[in-house]
Amino acid sequence: MYTTEQQRKFVEQSRQLLEVPTATDSAGAENQAAQLRQILIYHEWRYSVKNDPVISDFEYDHLYKKLEALEAAFPLLIVPDSPTQRVSNDLSGYGASVTHLVPMLSLANSYNAEDLKDFDTSIRKLLNVDEDYPIAYCVEPKYDGGSLALVYENDLLVRGATRGNGSEGEDISANVKSMRSIPVRAAFSKTNIHKVELRGEAVIRKDRFEEMNKERAKAGQQLFANPRNTATGGLRTKDPKETAVRNIEAFVYQLGYAVDQDGNDKMGQFESHDAGIELLGNLGFKIPTKERKVCKTIKEVSDFCAKWEREREDYEYEIDGMVIKVNDLVLQERCGYTSHHPRWAIAYKFKAKQATSKLVNVDFQIGKIGAITPVAKIEPVQLAGVTVSSISLHNQDFITERDIKIGDTVLVERAGDVIPYIVKAMDELRDGSETDIQFPENCPSCATPLIRLEEEAAWRCPNYHCEAQLVQRMIHHVSKDAMDIDGFGRSYVERFHKLGWLKSIADVYSLDYDEIADLEGFGDRSATNLRMAVEKAKKQPLHRFLYSLSIHHLGRKVSKLLAAEIKHAMDLKDWTEEQFTDIKDVGPVVAKNVTAFFRDEENISLIRQLEENGVNVQQTEKDIPQVADANAPLIGKTILFTGSLNINRKEAQQMAEKAGAKNVSGVSSKLNILVAGEKAGSKLKKAQALGTVEVWTEEEFLERISG
Repeated sequence: MYTTEQQRKFVEQSRQLLEVPTATDSAGAENQAAQLRQILIYHEWRYSVKNDPVISDFEYDHLYKKLEALEAAFPLLIVPDSPTQRVSNDLSGYGASVTHLVPMLSLANSYNAEDLKDFDTSIRKLLNVDEDYPIAYCVEPKYDGGSLALVYENDLLVRGATRGNGSEGEDISANVKSMRSIPVRAAFSKTNIHKVELRGEAVIRKDRFEEMNKERAKAGQQLFANPRNTATGGLRTKDPKETAVRNIEAFVYQLGYAVDQDGNDKMGQFESHDAGIELLGNLGFKIPTKERKVCKTIKEVSDFCAKWEREREDYEYEIDGMVIKVNDLVLQERCGYTSHHPRWAIAYKFKAKQATSKLVNVDFQIGKIGAITPVAKIEPVQLAGVTVSSISLHNQDFITERDIKIGDTVLVERAGDVIPYIVKAMDELRDGSETDIQFPENCPSCATPLIRLEEEAAWRCPNYHCEAQLVQRMIHHVSKDAMDIDGFGRSYVERFHKLGWLKSIADVYSLDYDEIADLEGFGDRSATNLRMAVEKAKKQPLHRFLYSLSIHHLGRKVSKLLAAEIKHAMDLKDWTEEQFTDIKDVGPVVAKNVTAFFRDEENISLIRQLEENGVNVQQTEKDIPQVADANAPLIGKTILFTGSLNINRKEAQQMAEKAGAKNVSGVSSKLNILVAGEKAGSKLKKAQALGTVEVWTEEEFLERISG
């Protein structure tokens, strides 16, 4: 991007400007500001893109403040691409939902060399070429961060957005402008591109993450969990300055959309994906370089992926795999897309990380419906960039089947680099000091004798008024899937409960915000934001309200079915179990539990109190089910998903509903379609035995609904 001579010039000018006073006349100020803008942009590039600064942070800050002072004294000197405009106090950092210029699709996954061979075979079938036809693949890291979509128009950065649902994302333009590795101006016009949309990933370097946590520890602040969460959280902060101080950088890895002034497509001027990435690098964007390679064969791809899997720990950033793309853009278009992913790209996922640790104790946690969950406390261990010290043991049967004891050395894994679990206890390492895990007979909170229903694996506390259950029910009530009270998380519920402010769910809607504002760590602004979130939640649809009540076995799906049948929550007070089971997909267990809930006068009193506090308990338009088009591809069909899928299970079910299908929970003679992923298990065998069920792969499902 910069010649050696230019870089020498900028460094020399930096030294000079550090010594001279800030200009006070308009002519001198204009000249000085122009130099400072160029110099600061150069130093941002050295620091954030090249990771090789040539001045200290203190010196950079001094130059930055000098430019700020000039612009404050001479406002006409402020230009849109000034480094000072990356962070602006009048921008909130949050924005409305925005539509991507082209969808941000997911990727199909692979896990070994054989999967990559299969991918190469599928590409050749799509292109109708034999194994001798040369196909080049571009391989680059799969960064473990937050996805970004960047829009430039007339060379200026005009929008930054999160991935969102793939079609729409959150507008985070203010936060994106605070990231020094993202140019505010880039000379796309030199290639006759007027408007462009780029794809990128927000990440934090491992060493900078560790430095941040050291500083937070010194200040007595809560430590960040891992680089990925810190980066993705930083994208959505309400103050762009918070994004800036998190040292978030962005790798740009895709040129997704490009048109000229008249709207004509300009992607055709690039022969390959790699050529597009090189252009972005020349324009000042941070791109993968040594980590990126154009491979001539799938064997070369496999070897390159294996190399980076071995070197993963030594890389400056967290990566959880490599992405393989057909390099030729014309061939990419010939391969096409499914509704889920491009057919010309695949992610090679690194193996889940494993480590050994010692199980030192077991805590027993109580859920919102009384389920007792044993939680293993292990000696802290690093897995995929996260320190793990607590792992769910699920239930007593899990412990018994794996013969897990306190004092055992256990093999711990993070499945998909997300959920940690104990693979096994290493009984060959036992020395005799290990002890059995004693499951309690009474509730650890209220001492009520535990029960275990015949059809369930969990032991439960049957006391609905158990204090621990109450706290968990309140946590569930305010959660995203229930009443979705923004910012009202577990920590607030537990803190307010200890203060005596939350004794029931109804108290959520009658808090004293003046008292909250006086709490340490809050203040007027935080209290006001919380009040606004609570007021907004009062208008949630009836189905969310029903789900928020923590009725045993009443999930989101059945909550919607019930909400569609009633006008007011109190209507259920007079329902019989038969009325519930008359609704398709509502079984006798749910019917019994909901009936029992609405027979309890304390629960009825709670609902009345919630309504008095302004909470909506009546049917809204969102509770009325949408009828699929008569021509929808799966109209009238029943469908079930099983096994491991690349797409999120919930998203797959929503896609099926939009295509006209009805999601069911089990295999029976009424099932029409079974979508089977990896490790499908007993449901697949049962469906095959019936002989009347169509068994589809995930790809077949996506193709059918897109067709």
